[in-house]
Amino acid sequence: MLQQTQVARVAERFPRFVARFPSVRSLASSPIDEVLQEWEGLGYYRRARLLHAAARVIVERHGGRVPSEAEALRSLPGVGPYTAGAVASLAFGRTAAIVDGNVARVLIRLSGRALATDDAEAVRWCWDRSRSLVEAAADPAVLNESLMELGATVCTPRSPSCERCPLASACSARRRGAADRIPLPKSRPTRTRVVHHVLLLPPRRRRQGLSAPVRQRPETGLWASMWEFPAIESARRLQTRTIARRLGLPAAALRRLEAFKHATTHRDVEFVVLELDPAVEGSREPDPASLGPLSFHPIEHLGELAMSVPQRRIAESYAARFRLVRRAAED
Repeated sequence: MLQQTQVARVAERFPRFVARFPSVRSLASSPIDEVLQEWEGLGYYRRARLLHAAARVIVERHGGRVPSEAEALRSLPGVGPYTAGAVASLAFGRTAAIVDGNVARVLIRLSGRALATDDAEAVRWCWDRSRSLVEAAADPAVLNESLMELGATVCTPRSPSCERCPLASACSARRRGAADRIPLPKSRPTRTRVVHHVLLLPPRRRRQGLSAPVRQRPETGLWASMWEFPAIESARRLQTRTIARRLGLPAAALRRLEAFKHATTHRDVEFVVLELDPAVEGSREPDPASLGPLSFHPIEHLGELAMSVPQRRIAESYAARFRLVRRAAED
């Protein structure tokens, strides 16, 4: 959870997650939908899928016990060198190196090297330096946790607190008055713009009540395996009549309800929410081939599905509207 997510946010969610999955075996035996639902709102949902897969491997290959050696940890899905080193050293006291953004910043400032933390040369040097330090340490766990904490609370990216740093006298960047300029800025990632034209179809009446048409996203990519209302994705916003034509519908059959934006790490996603009006002449449900296989889930239980934050917003609005329609009909 702490990978690329703020500690305060994780602190709110971690207790509930471990209460729901108190052991490796309970996590491994749970459906992925339940795991994704408990992860909802933390983003980077691929982490949840890999954690679930890792739990299954631990049960199948390690008898349900998390391995203690960094090399064995590296063999688990989703576990890279940093996570493996952190778990091996902090949980099991192994002599294992770690390098994350905080540790890299501390090491680069101490050396005074004019490097960016995401530079390939810097990454190689930081790992070499970290290994040499941990091999010389009396307690690898104390060393690694100290480096992480120092970078998180004192040797911060901006305005480092050099006056209270225990390593100030050994810091080359501080001696040169360059602590606020080292490391060099990271290269800025390219952001991708994508538009999700979400189509809200009328619910179907089933034995258990009204059911909403939803579908599951592919197993890879953005919001992998999560549930959503069917959508047409494109690099730019499409005209309503263009979408209707793709679906074999008259242009008047689609009505725009709202549009909003949602930012992920590398994407700017715009959601354009459209509603199919069955009262318009020629309206019908689109060909399933145009939207992919749909499932009909009871409106009252949409909250049980694992959805992204923007899709959850759409689902809550959809459910509220049809609850009002049902109450009006009953009255």
